[in-house]
Amino acid sequence: MHPHPADPAPDDEDDRDGIVYQPERPSKTRLKQQSHELQELGAELAALPENRLAAAPMPDGLRDAIMLYRRTTSHEGRRRQLQYIGKQMRLADPEPLREAVAAFKLGSAKDTLRLHLAERWRDELIADDGAATRWAQTHPGSDLQRLRSLVRAARKDASAAPEQRSGRGFRELFQFIKPWLEDDHE
Repeated sequence: MHPHPADPAPDDEDDRDGIVYQPERPSKTRLKQQSHELQELGAELAALPENRLAAAPMPDGLRDAIMLYRRTTSHEGRRRQLQYIGKQMRLADPEPLREAVAAFKLGSAKDTLRLHLAERWRDELIADDGAATRWAQTHPGSDLQRLRSLVRAARKDASAAPEQRSGRGFRELFQFIKPWLEDDHE
């Protein structure tokens, strides 16, 4: 493929055997894929809580587009606004925005992990008398008398309705355990 004589030659050309090689541009498919990725990132940004969104560094046009997207209720309106958000994303640096979304997701995953850990502790404390000793070793400042009282109440709930795990004793034991685990992981 030879360039037109009137076209200026780019600096990156490589002339081998009389053939001019131009550097590869992204394909139309790749450009479309990048556009979809930016649009998806925009949708993830729109799903962030208000305080996280306010802290994310972005151009005002993008912020306004996201706020309008949040207020839009019709399906077609939201779809079109999301496309506009994708267009606005091209004007922003996507890396800090990706980091903001990732930090939120990581925080959410950590919270979920803490809740699962609290559930495991609760189940262990109800099932095994030795679990209270392990709890005391792991969390020496906790109120063991209150813990044992809550374990007894949860066991009483479990014996009354074994298929139901939502009695008051279960909930109170869980609420006792949860703050201790949050302190451990922060």
